[in-house]
Amino acid sequence: MGDNGENSNTTKTSLHHVYTVTNIQHKVRVLDGTKVSYSSWVKFFQLHARGYEVLSHIDGTPAPAKTYSTYESWLKIDSIVLQWIYGTLSDELLVRVLETNSTALEAWNRIKTIFLNNKGSRAAALE
Repeated sequence: MGDNGENSNTTKTSLHHVYTVTNIQHKVRVLDGTKVSYSSWVKFFQLHARGYEVLSHIDGTPAPAKTYSTYESWLKIDSIVLQWIYGTLSDELLVRVLETNSTALEAWNRIKTIFLNNKGSRAAALE
């Protein structure tokens, strides 16, 4: 066995960094549009997404084709990033963003639309 067996086992069992996060709220504060602004939330979220090597799930990078061998792994990681997004939204924002069968990028873009395209109606809704 020796080193070859040990290295082989280590390689097979290594997980993506995203799986090490147990509570994203310890790293990214909850976006409510008042205490935590959209721009601050985006900066913190992107910082952590870059650090955990999942920025491609929210920066517009296309998902792999469903026929690719990496698609299932990508989908699992995307679900975790989506959980991060949902877990860092206030209840008021969550009900506006939550959708069935969404990707992280789709949710990210819905939040962006709320804050950047509808500033007046967003302010009224949050009041």
